[in-house]
Amino acid sequence: MRVLLNCFAFSQCLSNKILFSILYFLSFVCDAVDGWCARKFNQVSTFGAVLDMVTDRISTACLLVVLSQLYKPSLIFLSLLALDIASHWLQMYSTFLTGKTSHKDVKDSSSWLFRAYYGNRMFMAYCCVSCEVLYLILFYLVENQTQKLVDVSAPYSLLLLDYLRCFICCEHHSFSIFSISRLYQVIYKRYHYFLS
Repeated sequence: MRVLLNCFAFSQCLSNKILFSILYFLSFVCDAVDGWCARKFNQVSTFGAVLDMVTDRISTACLLVVLSQLYKPSLIFLSLLALDIASHWLQMYSTFLTGKTSHKDVKDSSSWLFRAYYGNRMFMAYCCVSCEVLYLILFYLVENQTQKLVDVSAPYSLLLLDYLRCFICCEHHSFSIFSISRLYQVIYKRYHYFLS
């Protein structure tokens, strides 16, 4: 259902902003409900977790690509797209290198951010929803297809800067830095005798 909502939403994104925003947000809510139901009824699987993450990444990637076409400079959104995909890939890869079955198993992590993000579902939901809401707000505020990000954000600068600083930086930037450092630690522990 979530995939169908997203397909229909993106087919309407340039012709009906309100419908797109509602459908995209509903698909995001379906993600949360789906995860809750899987845990509640003990239907959690590795396939489901990977499919969920891939669907999340594709949804966010599509929205960031649309934003990159609506705003100049588009490199901002394309960089966020690369950071989003790379950070999640590094987290998944480093998790599987350690032999864990879930990328959310960070109990032994030295990173306070990982433990807070994956250990507290409310904090994780807050970060995820805030990031998606920021992207939807930026989508909704654009008036023409070549608008500068600074022109749109000027009237809403405090709100948007707080969102950018707290949520994009917290969720994606820190996430990727800690993923890279964790991946390095795992590789070093596993192959340190080759590196010496």
